[in-house]
Amino acid sequence: MSTQPTARNWMSICLLGIIWGGTFMVVSIALKDYGPVTVACARTTLGALAMTGLAIALRRPMPAKNTFGPLLVIGATNTAMPFLLLSWGQQYVPSAFAGITMAALPLFVLPLAHFFTDEALNKRRLIGVLIGFVGALWLIGPSALRPGAGIEGLAQLACLAATLSYACSSVMTRRCPPIDPVAMTAATLAVGSALLLPLMLWVEGVPTWHGSSSSYAIIFLGFVPTAFAALLRVSVIRSAGTVFMTLVNYQVPVWSMLFGTLVLHEDLPFRFYGALGLIMIGLATSQWQSLKRMFSR
Repeated sequence: MSTQPTARNWMSICLLGIIWGGTFMVVSIALKDYGPVTVACARTTLGALAMTGLAIALRRPMPAKNTFGPLLVIGATNTAMPFLLLSWGQQYVPSAFAGITMAALPLFVLPLAHFFTDEALNKRRLIGVLIGFVGALWLIGPSALRPGAGIEGLAQLACLAATLSYACSSVMTRRCPPIDPVAMTAATLAVGSALLLPLMLWVEGVPTWHGSSSSYAIIFLGFVPTAFAALLRVSVIRSAGTVFMTLVNYQVPVWSMLFGTLVLHEDLPFRFYGALGLIMIGLATSQWQSLKRMFSR
């Protein structure tokens, strides 16, 4: 059932935009001294420990047996897979690129929500999806789709694949049977950690503490954009819906570009700005009713 977003939902969306917009910059810092699997695994494991400790301290109820299947899927598609894809991709593309791809999330969420939830894809939303899809194609550029495009093309596609993974997770979270948000966040992060930990040990080995900005970046990733933001995300999706959650994507690319240019001094090509503009127009078209409610408030 569709739910009217509350003032608290809007505040959560704004905070998530800043946190997730800055995450790509922090990942780039962490990758200076650590491999992509280690970055993905460390942030997931730290987040899982934090949220599990919080769930125990608050005596939150454990998930029921009928939720184990959905939690496994959500854990894989919301943590393990996108974290790994983004960490690997950001070795070869600017952090702002990864942030802009997150704006394309509704391109995947809206059609999925149409078939698997009660949030129908009407004509206006379909037009918005098509406009945004053109922007996404412009963002990655035609070279990334050609055979032999090289590692940069694969990295761009990996970032876009992470967006698709998040979209699947959003719809699955909406369909999942009722679970306490804290327990749900802890469980999905634990699933992601269990999937990534063996892979990290096999590919990159046991990480060492460097005491550098990269080390502290991983700690930040684990506790803020992973644990705290994951809890906020689950709460918003369960109370306001998957489509409303996509409004965070208006902010994420803007913040990622600001952090990337001002802090990391990334030189962004013109197509990034043009593609972002088209994606934003697509988002505004597909989310017009939500925007009207926001301005009326």
